[in-house]
Amino acid sequence: MFYQWAEDDFDLPQGVIPLGHDAPGDHRSYIMYHGTTRAAAQSILKHGFRQSLGDNLMLGPGVYLSRDLDKASRYPIDHLEGDKVVIRVSVNVGKVIAINHQRHPRQKNWHDSRFGEVFDTAWVPPNCGMVKSGLEEDCVWDPNRIQILKTIAPKPVPAAGGRGYM
Repeated sequence: MFYQWAEDDFDLPQGVIPLGHDAPGDHRSYIMYHGTTRAAAQSILKHGFRQSLGDNLMLGPGVYLSRDLDKASRYPIDHLEGDKVVIRVSVNVGKVIAINHQRHPRQKNWHDSRFGEVFDTAWVPPNCGMVKSGLEEDCVWDPNRIQILKTIAPKPVPAAGGRGYM
């Protein structure tokens, strides 16, 4: 079975800025997306977002999102498409830092005052070499900056061609 990801509405909440390839502006709100499984989405809807934790995370702890629906719809990678869900959110990004290359000096400590200025969101620009897909990624430190708007599930697409024809 083939699936297609599409939003069924394109109305942006007042004051929210649509996707662009420019850096997110400080203290602005954006529509972003988080790809996950159906079960995890239910937990997020019930309890809210929590920081991802672990040493192997590209930007360290935080909530990983993207302003690009295509990017979010790929997650979790190697999971059945029919069990994936994307959560559409509005995010006040606060103070933003661009992490635009591997081994950036603030790559994993952008939120920590011991290393200088504190940032609320780390933004990985598209096509900077940090992400294989070449699509942007964002990491928000404080889950309270995120407002859940709705979930988006992939829609089954009928196979091309008709039955009974040879």
